[in-house]
Amino acid sequence: MTAEPDSSTSTPAASPAASGLARAGAPIFLGGSVLLIASAFMSWAYDPAVLSDLTVYGNPAPVQYLAVILGVLGLLIGLVGRQVRWVNSSAAAKGLGYGAVAFAVMVILSIALESHGLINIDPGGWLALAGALLMAVGGHFMPVRPHTDPLRERANTWVEIVVIIVLLAAGLFTAAYALNLTDGGELVCLLAAIGAIAAMLAKAGFFAWLGVAAAHNRQVLMLGAIVVAFLFPFTQHGSDANMSIATQVLIFATTALGLNIVVGLAGLLDLGYIAFLGAGAYVAAMLSGAASATIGWNPPFLLVMVIAACTSATLGLIIGSPTLRVSGDYLAIVTLAFGEIFRITMNNLDGNNGPNLTHGPNGIAGLPELQVGSFNFGEAHQLFGFTITRYANYYFLLLVLAAFVVTVFTRLNNSRIGRGWVAIREDERAAEAMGVNVFGLKLFAFAGGAFLAGLAGTIKAHQDLAVSPDQYVFLESAFLVAAIVLGGMGTVAGVLVGATILKLLPEKLRFLADYRLLMFGLLLVAMMRFRPEGLVPNKRRALEFHEDDQELAERIEDIHIEEVEARA
Repeated sequence: MTAEPDSSTSTPAASPAASGLARAGAPIFLGGSVLLIASAFMSWAYDPAVLSDLTVYGNPAPVQYLAVILGVLGLLIGLVGRQVRWVNSSAAAKGLGYGAVAFAVMVILSIALESHGLINIDPGGWLALAGALLMAVGGHFMPVRPHTDPLRERANTWVEIVVIIVLLAAGLFTAAYALNLTDGGELVCLLAAIGAIAAMLAKAGFFAWLGVAAAHNRQVLMLGAIVVAFLFPFTQHGSDANMSIATQVLIFATTALGLNIVVGLAGLLDLGYIAFLGAGAYVAAMLSGAASATIGWNPPFLLVMVIAACTSATLGLIIGSPTLRVSGDYLAIVTLAFGEIFRITMNNLDGNNGPNLTHGPNGIAGLPELQVGSFNFGEAHQLFGFTITRYANYYFLLLVLAAFVVTVFTRLNNSRIGRGWVAIREDERAAEAMGVNVFGLKLFAFAGGAFLAGLAGTIKAHQDLAVSPDQYVFLESAFLVAAIVLGGMGTVAGVLVGATILKLLPEKLRFLADYRLLMFGLLLVAMMRFRPEGLVPNKRRALEFHEDDQELAERIEDIHIEEVEARA
């Protein structure tokens, strides 16, 4: 079914000057794209040590190849984009133009900072900036052309599958490339280029079309995501440093998915959730059989996981029973206090202020490597001719845990319990009036989220080989909440994206030192301003933040009805 052209694309009569700018928009945009491509074959910097040597004419460096990619995309949008009926070519050109300017500015700043002055920027760098500015100006004045609604556009099934596979493969190799970058400036430029491409695709309507395609091919998407995640260690050439970051990202993402039940589905603001992860880690450490362990019992690891998860869930019930009758800011304060109580308690269980269970501030160190049967997770192994290092072993184990948590979250979200949580989140009084067991469901959300965090904590303890109270501070809880808000509350993909961004970027941007938190704050401010529903929101959350967009609501409702009728 094809919709009529969007009525928003019709423009009122314009003055002769405006008409002239509109006619010149496309040529200016195309000219800027050509300049951006040409600049890549010139020298951008005087110092060869900057951004992997930008001084060579005719031999582009990786950062310059990014400029080529942006320029080629500009040519495609300007020449071919208008031929695709659901592509909003003018909006795509505007998004790409502004993104190209951001990329060029990042390159200029990186060169100036690393070479100590703008004087060290060669003509090619300024030409790249000029080309990006022309793209932005041309895209801004490019006339709006009629296009169909991408939400209603349906391609051939095999085309949709191929697009999904190509995007997953591109994501895999981009992540592998980004992790292998050692120059912080190169990483920032890469992120700026990715942002420019994402802006272009979003404005073109591609992500709306992709959402429909993903809904039609959900099994292919899930299988492809699992394959990509499994193949990731084979792209790292045995690098323990990169796989260490990857395991930390998975632990963080798995914990955030558990918190997403509490925050994203039930709408309960928990600022002490890191305590449940810590409880699972401490139980695993005390039952690990380590020389510094304080309990002389070393059961099998699977049993330890169950005990640790149940301990965390019990703590969730203990803290939830008396406090879940309050809500909003009061609940946030209580949970924040619980997180601090947990950390202080772990400090005090040192044999002086209480029983000697945790060795106080020193924590429990020297945990043994996990061993399941004859498989030791601390030893390197050979698989398909590739070396699987210690961190890669834990990475695969965390993948299994993440798959389990995603399954639990998805099943709960699609169940009657999940609908009850959503009702509580939207209007607790109305849900209670309709017979929803508000207190019971809130308590179950607290205990269930804590259970999943406890599972992640057991693996974290063995992977880190130690636990200590300073690992479970309030800032970690704040980052978990931020990952959910940034990615998209109530969604799996959104939380995974948000957790990856917030855990990966600080690790790779260590050269910024104390400015990392400043960038984190600016990122959240920008998100709240331009996309409060998150990077990958579900339809319900998007409409909650855009209640005045009646047209969007009607489009989504019509499409939902069509999908239900098609399944019937």
